[in-house]
Amino acid sequence: MDETTPPATATEQEASLLDQARDALSDAGDAIRDAVDGVVDAAKEHPAAAAAIAAGAAAAVAGAAYGISKLREKDTADS
Repeated sequence: MDETTPPATATEQEASLLDQARDALSDAGDAIRDAVDGVVDAAKEHPAAAAAIAAGAAAAVAGAAYGISKLREKDTADS
């Protein structure tokens, strides 16, 4: 900014920040879309591996849920 440029008003600064946030959100959306496309393509090329990964993830979630339920049972019994 040179000496002839007046300082930005609060409204102008807010508009600039809003524009930056919109640009960042758009970029993030593009990156997510590209990542999802890559995952879908990989799953189509290797369906057995994709199924195995999904089963492993489901087992991990189920194991964590079971472990949490056991910890909660123990806390309830100790009370």
